[in-house]
Amino acid sequence: MSIDHIRKIISLDMDAMDVVIRAKLHSEVALVRQVGEYIINSGGKRLRPALVILSAGAFGYTGKYHHNLAAIIEFIHTATLLHDDVVDASELRRSKATANALFGNAASVLVGDFLYSRSFQMMVEVDNMRIMQVLADATNTIAEGEVLQLLNCRNPDVNEENYLQVIRYKTAKLFEAATRLGAILCNATPVEEELIASYGMHLGTAFQLTDDMLDYSGDYHDTGKNLGDDLAEGKPTLPLIYAMKIGSKKQTAIVSNAIRNGGEEESLQAVLQVIQETDALAYARKKAEAESCMATAAISLLPNSNYKECLLQLATFAVARNH
Repeated sequence: MSIDHIRKIISLDMDAMDVVIRAKLHSEVALVRQVGEYIINSGGKRLRPALVILSAGAFGYTGKYHHNLAAIIEFIHTATLLHDDVVDASELRRSKATANALFGNAASVLVGDFLYSRSFQMMVEVDNMRIMQVLADATNTIAEGEVLQLLNCRNPDVNEENYLQVIRYKTAKLFEAATRLGAILCNATPVEEELIASYGMHLGTAFQLTDDMLDYSGDYHDTGKNLGDDLAEGKPTLPLIYAMKIGSKKQTAIVSNAIRNGGEEESLQAVLQVIQETDALAYARKKAEAESCMATAAISLLPNSNYKECLLQLATFAVARNH
């Protein structure tokens, strides 16, 4: 089953979510609409809202609130992208200019705030305190993860545990929340809810680990990012952390200095050589594959369905993809 086939299975639900998104993006302030529509229409896999749809389907949901919750998840994710690109001074995402590059930092931050506040308005409409708690907690945790990542920037002393904490908070938490929402909508048992949430957390971790590998091995035309963008921002990701851990003093110094100073073209080439010599990408891939396996194991007891099969295939896609 390909990612395109997965999209086909849930296409009607995703179309219904898009209707909600367009309605909720409306604002009397033209710039809010303009920036919001630009970022929403800039592509992306939309995995997080898809997880709401797939989780609800796996538990047999037949209502309509999963479309609203999927839209909320997409709004929260979009808000984090807007803020992230400002913090990282990014000019490119998915091969397109970032919103801050086009509209300025102030507009991007404020429209991100609008999307956060609109998502909370939408949560109230669902009128389920448990759902509000999950989404409020997730949003708070994501913010903490963003601050942790900021503190880790240009710090070559970050270890694997610190790095994984940032991933769990900043990326995996929204995956976890998205899958948990589907279980809550269906009044799943506490055990079932925790299992599907565990799937989401491990899937999100595998997804980010793969992203971090692709920053040193991907192709611009596939990833929409330039090779070494994370290094240029001083981000100590797992390939670098592992390379410093097992490398020689000289290799460790090359990577450490590049993290501190931001990788220029010359230092990037030296870092890529160290990553190759230490098999750092193979190590990171093994970690991503382990997370994917844990995600798969977490939902093994779910009844068989097209939705479950899609969730299993997404766990495979998370580590096999090139974009």
